Amino acid sequence: MLGDDEDVFDSVTWESPNVPSYDNDNSIASTAVPGFRQSTSDSNDDPHQPKWEGYLITSVRDPVKELAETKDAYVSYLVSAKTNLPIFSTPNPSSRRRFQDFVFLRDNLVRDFPACVVPALPDKHRLEYITGDRFSPEFMERRRLELHRFLQRLSRHPTLQRSTLVRAFFESTEWHVHMHQHTAHPPVNDNSTGILDNLSDSLLNAFSRLKKPDERFLVMRENLDKFEEGLVASERLFGRVRGRTSGDGNPESGEDLTADYHDLAVAVQGLGFLETGITDPLNHFSNTLLEFSALLRHTSQTTIDPLLMHLHSLLTYSHANRAVLKLRDQKQLDFEELSDYLSGVTTDRDRLAAIISGHAGSSGLGLGAYLKDRVDAIRGADDDRSRVEKMRKLDVKIKELQDAVTTAHETSDAFNDETLREQVTFQFAKEAEMKEMLGNLADGQIEFYKAAMEEWDRIIPVIQRIRVDV
Repeated sequence: MLGDDEDVFDSVTWESPNVPSYDNDNSIASTAVPGFRQSTSDSNDDPHQPKWEGYLITSVRDPVKELAETKDAYVSYLVSAKTNLPIFSTPNPSSRRRFQDFVFLRDNLVRDFPACVVPALPDKHRLEYITGDRFSPEFMERRRLELHRFLQRLSRHPTLQRSTLVRAFFESTEWHVHMHQHTAHPPVNDNSTGILDNLSDSLLNAFSRLKKPDERFLVMRENLDKFEEGLVASERLFGRVRGRTSGDGNPESGEDLTADYHDLAVAVQGLGFLETGITDPLNHFSNTLLEFSALLRHTSQTTIDPLLMHLHSLLTYSHANRAVLKLRDQKQLDFEELSDYLSGVTTDRDRLAAIISGHAGSSGLGLGAYLKDRVDAIRGADDDRSRVEKMRKLDVKIKELQDAVTTAHETSDAFNDETLREQVTFQFAKEAEMKEMLGNLADGQIEFYKAAMEEWDRIIPVIQRIRVDV
């Protein structure tokens, strides 16, 4: 990465000097953990600011093929961390996990923390699983990098980093036992009443819209739309650069810049055989062209390809954030629809009470209510006894609906507050990843141009030694 003197992203390096750390030589100093916020002691008065208790820095490395000679072969990864979070029993936990363990971790975090932005995992349904190349070094390295980024995003989240499931993922020596226990006894975080569960599915549909959308979340969604549009455009443009520079990686394809330099090197070498006086300088020049072609291909593989992977991964991370915003809208929609339903039931109850008391005309009897009364009359259910019984049932339903509306309102408000905190956390993580991604791109380009300049500098003296007699 660029040196500290050249770093213009200082606001992305979050530091806190007042975080307790383990007394261990291998632990990272709590006063300087770049890209990881440790506390918000300066903003504790703001309920919409997330609260950190320390740092968790994770890594995924050393992929190993297990049970190599059997049909049950799989790849395990060494996951390790450095932390000062009090929930961990050691500052340097580590263990070996397979991809299915990551899937279990992610699925259960989504279920246990529905208001949190849980990053997505790389897609398992890839061509490598069909062709049998999923154990190739290239695929395992790509998978390792994607899993590493997944854990990084969890570690940057102030709530997820402190979850007991994440702690067990790094520390547990009996992970399968812990998985079964967690599945059998998941954390209880559902405060909704039974009537809310029963009514929501029947009331809500794909065409429901919020009656009173919150301006704050509309702005968030607009910003997210612009961010994703930028990611998609960047991915498309860098993909075009990758194709024009290195194509499919085959120098014989003749459809990219590296192939053009390769062909030019062959042409110069052929010219050297004809020009006997300058054969050696032309051969050196041909070799330089080949080296430059190789440099272009190497830069594409080590800089552009990781950038494209990171852009796509960041896009899926943004989609996870969008899902949380959509779920927040769903909670508000629950409250609005239940409130409307309660209003309708209350109106029916008041109408029945007016009919029983002999003041039906004052109830504002509409066409729907009139038709309903006619149907009840045909069924023989228009006597006072049936009306009293129906009103009693409506009173019970009104009480249940009032409790459900209160719960839905509390849930919606709590989800609003949590979503606001999630957006702050997502913004922090996004800035840190953008800094890392653009820094790696800049480093790769600097390395490429330095190496290219060295190659061309070496050929200049060779060319200058060519004697030109006029």
